[in-house]
Amino acid sequence: MLSKFVTLGDKLELETVERIQGEEEKSVHARKTYKSQVYDIVSEDQIKIAMPMEQGKVILLPVDGEYNICFYTKTGLYQCLARVIDRYKSNNIFILLMEITTDMRKYQRREYYRLNCVLDMRCRKLEEDELPKVMEKVQFIDTDITLTNGIIVDISGGGARFISHEQYPVESLILFVFNLYVNGEMIEYKLVGQVLLTEVIANRTGEFEHRIQFANIMNDDREGIIRYIFEEERKNRRRDKG
Repeated sequence: MLSKFVTLGDKLELETVERIQGEEEKSVHARKTYKSQVYDIVSEDQIKIAMPMEQGKVILLPVDGEYNICFYTKTGLYQCLARVIDRYKSNNIFILLMEITTDMRKYQRREYYRLNCVLDMRCRKLEEDELPKVMEKVQFIDTDITLTNGIIVDISGGGARFISHEQYPVESLILFVFNLYVNGEMIEYKLVGQVLLTEVIANRTGEFEHRIQFANIMNDDREGIIRYIFEEERKNRRRDKG
């Protein structure tokens, strides 16, 4: 619930979202950041904020513009996506009426939101002579060697959790390959992850669960994963609203 976390006067940041038409639905891409504060809480799905200002000038954000909002509250940082549904002037204050379009979630600068999912993937353990290449570019790693099939069951901008029929030791580095629909196209990701946790899955003979942290991931790859997560969350919210 919005009012459970956010109060009047809380500072916030709005990060612009560019909507790119894809084959099925639109994707999002973060662009520019503005600072503002909460003016009023209309309902659990709507909020009024002061229009941001830059160098003493009001920034007239467009109606239907979409933004990633980070609220600075007494209990921490909270994040969601929101859309401008109206703008006007009240008591000499320029106001934006925003509609919250995703669930509110706790946000920490060094952590990433995890999305539950079911994604096919392929992976293999990296050999000793390949490890120095991880510190350069993942693209240099040979992906023609036979890979083992697996399933990613949650993913974030910082790592993933997956299930496979092969067990990889903690601290080992693995190459894993998977596809995401981002910015209107299907993109193949070839990433390296360090295994943080590995365990046998109870009552499922020959299956192992692993949690990995991305190693030396490129910024473009991380941003693409985050964009995918935001759009999937939007789809889930639309389905829940029916």
